[in-house]
Amino acid sequence: MTYAVTAVFPGTFDPITLGHQDLIQRSARLFSKVIVAVAVAHHKKTLFTLDERLAAVRAVVAPWPQVQVEPFTGLVTEFAQLHGAQAMVRGVRSVTDFDYENQLAGMNRVLKPQIDTVLLTPDARFQSVSSTLVREIANLNGDVSAWVAPSVLALLRDKLGAPPSASA
Repeated sequence: MTYAVTAVFPGTFDPITLGHQDLIQRSARLFSKVIVAVAVAHHKKTLFTLDERLAAVRAVVAPWPQVQVEPFTGLVTEFAQLHGAQAMVRGVRSVTDFDYENQLAGMNRVLKPQIDTVLLTPDARFQSVSSTLVREIANLNGDVSAWVAPSVLALLRDKLGAPPSASA
């Protein structure tokens, strides 16, 4: 018996990294439909606008037809329920991430017990990658080409006005 299961993978994606891509691709193998939920992020200042982040994520996930990209604001559990999701995927790179994600999963379970949280670890190459570190390194003209897709690297170059790549 086969079940159609929809999962939501939420985040700010400022910018989307190869670690995110790894988790999205693996989620697409696990679930029949994956919705990458790009947070409006009222709570923090982002480098990229919502529209830029949506476009960047859409470009990266284009090879996977079962993955769609949508903006969201408010509680991600409400977004997940609205889209008929049964699962929420979260990435865990470290024990610190696990502690935070475990607390978040517990709260989300109280809010929407019918939505399960699935924690995935990224490929070992991306264990230390975060959007924050990519932004900081790129902002200081460091090479971030090992951690973002070429299309995202081009966006970083355009936004920051040069390098973030050894080949630039």
